[in-house]
Amino acid sequence: MNHTASAHAHVETPPDPRRWPALALLSLAQFMLILDVTVVNVALPSMGQDLHLGREALTWAVTAYTLCFGGLMLLGGRLADAFGARRMVLTGLAVFTLASLTTGLASDGTTLITGRLAQGIGAALLSPAALAIVTTTFHGTERNKALGIWAAIGGAGSAIGVLLGGALTAGPGWQWVFFVNVPVGALVFISLPALLPTSASNPAARRIDLPGALAVTTATAALIYGLVKAGDAGWGGGAILISLAAAVILYGVFALIERSSRTPLMDLRMFAHRSVVAGAFLMLIATGLLISFFFLGSLYLQHARGFSALKTGLLFLPVAAATAIGAHLGSRLIGRIGGRPVTATGLVLAAIGAGALTRLSDRADVYSGLLPGFVIAAVGLGAVFVAATTTALAFVPHQEAGLASAVVNTFHEVGGSIGVAVVSTVAAAGIQAGTSAGFTNAFGVCTAAAAIGAAVAVGILPPGKPQITGGPHVH
Repeated sequence: MNHTASAHAHVETPPDPRRWPALALLSLAQFMLILDVTVVNVALPSMGQDLHLGREALTWAVTAYTLCFGGLMLLGGRLADAFGARRMVLTGLAVFTLASLTTGLASDGTTLITGRLAQGIGAALLSPAALAIVTTTFHGTERNKALGIWAAIGGAGSAIGVLLGGALTAGPGWQWVFFVNVPVGALVFISLPALLPTSASNPAARRIDLPGALAVTTATAALIYGLVKAGDAGWGGGAILISLAAAVILYGVFALIERSSRTPLMDLRMFAHRSVVAGAFLMLIATGLLISFFFLGSLYLQHARGFSALKTGLLFLPVAAATAIGAHLGSRLIGRIGGRPVTATGLVLAAIGAGALTRLSDRADVYSGLLPGFVIAAVGLGAVFVAATTTALAFVPHQEAGLASAVVNTFHEVGGSIGVAVVSTVAAAGIQAGTSAGFTNAFGVCTAAAAIGAAVAVGILPPGKPQITGGPHVH
């Protein structure tokens, strides 16, 4: 009798036959979210011309999305725990799809930016919930394979985004950069419910840290506002100083809220891990630089050099491929020689590539003057992305890998917002006048940031060869 009971106790539950189709649809949804980080860049000049948008509004068209995506991602994860991942996936998908429709229909800058904010909110609800379903639906070697597919979506989305943005803008128009999400989102929304397992909600987890989410997102918004406004009003303007001071104060308020909350949005004890701090820093600087390159490159090519949107998108393809190559090389080398040399080399390459771009002019050959610098920098940054994730996850206990991953992915999105805000301000004169002067200054800032980042990384990265824990990661 006992033997029979013991035998039954060891019978494994058969895997859900719906798991692979569900992964395909969840990956398609995640692909849309990542795509929308870069797809907008190539469409910016056309948007600006049709909606009569200036530099500030164009900058917010990029940063509004990543601001909400990154600032609210931790809240999205908490909501998935509290109300069920299945419910949050469908809610986030509905919000993102409707927001995409609204953004595509925008007839002015306010509607456009509001739509981008709503897209970011939908992404923040969808992405962590979808990842939670993937990690709980798959087990053993299948789980590692599923997470590998999920991780590959990030690189593919960023790469295809620049080409798709150019093709859609040159073809049916920039509005289709957003409209393309609508049929895809509707298809996924209709198909997913039959494939997703029922996920239990947790009433005990429903004490949600809304004050913390509001504080950190508002702080980042104030920081970006101050950085963007400085391009026109100068760094000494009263509104700029007030905005930047408010950002510092609000970040402090966020830290106090997290220390006193029973259910904090971000466990600040994670920052006691040197590896998490290093990984977050690397993700911040690598994303800030890469998204800034796409932003600056798109405006330079179309404003200063008269390239079409499609030609711009095609020119960015080698850059996207170089990022993937750098990531592949980084993943192979980091286990052999350690994180420090890989990271330092990657950021030095980024500095060399950005440095080459400081010599751009209004008549220099784009293919010999701009493309090589972009490609060199992208190879280096691809390696840094791998080092950021691996470092953050390899030196923390396995049970904390999910928290460490959430922290690093938050810095991924916020880094893109801050990077674009800074370079937009530095390049303000060139963006407005359609000349190369401001762009070369902005690439000079990128050069300095990469060089300083390399020096800092050597000091803060833990020694040794990291071994990934297999914990989840969003991008």
